[in-house]
Amino acid sequence: MRLIQFETSSGERQVGVVEGNSVQRVRGVTSTRELALSALRNARGLAEQVIALGTDAGPGYPELLASGRVLPPLDHPDPAHCLVSGTGLTHLGSAATRDKMHQHKADDANALTDTAKMFQWGIDGGKPAPGQVGAQPEWFYKGDGGIVVRPGAAFALPDFAEDAGEEPELAGLYVIDDHGQPCRIGFALGNEFSDHVMERRSYLYLAHSKLRACSYGPELRVGQLPGDLQGVSRIRRGDQVLWEKAFASGEENMCHSLANLEYHHFKYAQFLRPGDVHVHFFGTATLSFADGIKAQPGDRFEISLAEFGAPLINGLEQRPTQVAIGTVKSL
Repeated sequence: MRLIQFETSSGERQVGVVEGNSVQRVRGVTSTRELALSALRNARGLAEQVIALGTDAGPGYPELLASGRVLPPLDHPDPAHCLVSGTGLTHLGSAATRDKMHQHKADDANALTDTAKMFQWGIDGGKPAPGQVGAQPEWFYKGDGGIVVRPGAAFALPDFAEDAGEEPELAGLYVIDDHGQPCRIGFALGNEFSDHVMERRSYLYLAHSKLRACSYGPELRVGQLPGDLQGVSRIRRGDQVLWEKAFASGEENMCHSLANLEYHHFKYAQFLRPGDVHVHFFGTATLSFADGIKAQPGDRFEISLAEFGAPLINGLEQRPTQVAIGTVKSL
């Protein structure tokens, strides 16, 4: 089952089940979070709760996408209660690009960067036996719900940014239940947009480089994932494809298990507040930046995986920084 959140022509929120080019509206709920919490309180799975509530005929899916009325597939009415985070160096092959960015000891063939060391820890211990805790991955904070851009909308490129780089990834979508238990409601396509030029200056700038917009969706895939997922990431400039490359995800293409990545996020008690929403990006090994591409305002990013339905498409536009140097007030 694949779900979306969308707005009606009058601006009302709805949850829909995607069935080809049509959308079936889920009765009785206006958000995926509300649907998930009702499923938990009724001891049902998400698909079971949809069936229990029932559906009615809704709008055409292509029309919703074209009109920009598809919302991120999970959010929170208070953006401060939606935490967006991620893990890096999780995919086989991901260390090569990162190591080039962080290599400072090129004259010493035996020297390993911190990137290479952490990647090797994942290779050695990222997929522990069931019930065991594996190696910790790289973890980063991206922002709260205020940074999330709906499918089809443009990423803001702040004037202090040095790069506007896409990152085609899987995102896990979670709700914390009434008792503080994290519950994965499904997965979505994600574009974990970052500043790779800034990161390349020093790995200590990774935290800065991640404080950018992001997008995920348009669809939420309910249930387990195939182990091998093969998709395509591309950038369009005008009518031309500027860059295109296949990418792989799923546990067969990762050096960490999803269970290990989830544990190392939710082991922190501050992430277990009932009712909160979490969006967690699982990493990638494919970046246009690695091929010397520099996106510019007006370009469009497209990320597609057949198992997730419609592609995730976002534009890019320049926006001024809201706070100028020296304008912070002292009270």
